Amino acid sequence: MMSEQNPATGAERGDARAEAPEVEAPEYDGPEVMQVTPDGSQVAADPEYDEADTYEATVHDAPVRAADEGEIVFGEGFDASVTDEERLRAMRSNLEGFDLEDDDVAIISDDGEFLGFREPVAESLPVVAIVGRPNVGKSALVNRILGRREAVVEDVPGVTRDRVTYQAEWVGTRFSLVDTGGWEPDAKGIDASVALQAEVAIELCDVVMFVVDSRVGPTATDERVVQLLRRTHKPVFLVANKVDDAVLEAEAAQLWSLGLGEPRAVSALHGRGVADLLDAVVEALPEESAVAQPKMLGPRRVALLGRPNVGKSSLLNKAAGEERAVVSDVAGTTRDPVDEQVEIAGRVWTFVDTAGIRRRVHLQKGADFYASLRTAAALEKAEVAVVLIDVTQEISDQDLRIIDLVLESGRALVLAFNKWDMLDDDRRRYLEREIEQDLAHVDWAPRVNISARTGRHLEKLVPALETALESWDTRIPTGKFNAFVAELVQEHPHPLRSGKQPRILFGTQVQNRPPTFVLFTSGFLDPQYRRFIQRRLRERYGFEGSPIVINMRIRERRPRP
Repeated sequence: MMSEQNPATGAERGDARAEAPEVEAPEYDGPEVMQVTPDGSQVAADPEYDEADTYEATVHDAPVRAADEGEIVFGEGFDASVTDEERLRAMRSNLEGFDLEDDDVAIISDDGEFLGFREPVAESLPVVAIVGRPNVGKSALVNRILGRREAVVEDVPGVTRDRVTYQAEWVGTRFSLVDTGGWEPDAKGIDASVALQAEVAIELCDVVMFVVDSRVGPTATDERVVQLLRRTHKPVFLVANKVDDAVLEAEAAQLWSLGLGEPRAVSALHGRGVADLLDAVVEALPEESAVAQPKMLGPRRVALLGRPNVGKSSLLNKAAGEERAVVSDVAGTTRDPVDEQVEIAGRVWTFVDTAGIRRRVHLQKGADFYASLRTAAALEKAEVAVVLIDVTQEISDQDLRIIDLVLESGRALVLAFNKWDMLDDDRRRYLEREIEQDLAHVDWAPRVNISARTGRHLEKLVPALETALESWDTRIPTGKFNAFVAELVQEHPHPLRSGKQPRILFGTQVQNRPPTFVLFTSGFLDPQYRRFIQRRLRERYGFEGSPIVINMRIRERRPRP
């Protein structure tokens, strides 16, 4: 069997191979099934080895001499003097004798372009806030206006807690639609925080839609909301919800007593009357918001993920410099994803606070189940995920499942170890051991030690995010990638399998975000060898903070005429 040798430097390797061919052992964790002959070629360990089944590869360095019938051509060393363009043409020539599909030809001939981001542009859309007491149908009306199920809706009071902003459009007019939690007077605990967010939404909007349950009629809480709205001196539309048919329109007449003008009868559930309501609201909107801060189109979207009560909302609030999200010691406070543009160390980001992912999503019911679905959707819209881990507790299977969720989505990854100010020396030793054992598969992800409560080391998130996104955006030219593949295969060929050696015919990066590579091969590549290629890619090009996807396309040689 082949003995392992320490890899030499490029100059040393070139000098050694100029004197005598030398074959190094592949650095991968698969079984050793090759045997080295005195002339430096590789044969199967099987005594019944048939030379006709040997690795029938052309040399990866250009110029390439095609093998004559019955002749076996082996590489004689990686020639650094060959240009990437020459090597690319040589690699493409390997595919001439194989059956290719139409999309194969497109991939091989297309070198691709970098998918850049557009320059940030500031805009200030008018803002419409939807307010009212709990369980009157505010979130249902939001979904009806948006035309999709964005807000979490359940037939119990208190489902919505945060101030959630959506982008809406009606007859060509774009505006920001703000969903709020139910407002109640003299609220305490978490309900007081919810009510405060509703009051902030009223202050930071141009038009208010005050939703009332027409079946219940005006209540004392509704009258208190009216007093609050009158102090703002803003246009207010009184929305009589749950008027599902013409028979119920008479019940909406009793809402005239609130003194806000004509009640507009609608049914958020069935869509009845919503179009007329939006026509009136759009007419009252200013061309540009008088209260909203200009939003930048283009800041990178960062999803904050983690277990419930790990500190995601606290991190958003500290980064935003205000109580943007409701924070409570009760796990599962956040239900809807909350977007907010924040500035850290001079860089503008769009942070998305998400609901905590619980241990068993499929066993959840009601609002918690739909909150988990919204979290998954928010991750798909993001570009990089910051997974928060509570250092005061052991790294659990739940944390690992959240990390796997990010890897499956193909998003860039940053690990933030939160509550670092509460870490003692004993726990630190155990934490280091847990990181080595449980997070070894994501050792390429940047790690930041922070305290969301105090803001400690919050600025260190910026270089970690920039590094991860730069790797996520990276594109390797096809010529350079094939030069990398040629050198890799020359130094560490794939092991023989049943007397045959699968070879890499051609490779290219088909996309970034995340970096995805396609290898055209003559046979199946072992998973260990593909992981070896990934490790070498990270050694050569970094890719810190970004997952790497390697796909295979196995192609058979055309039968000879």
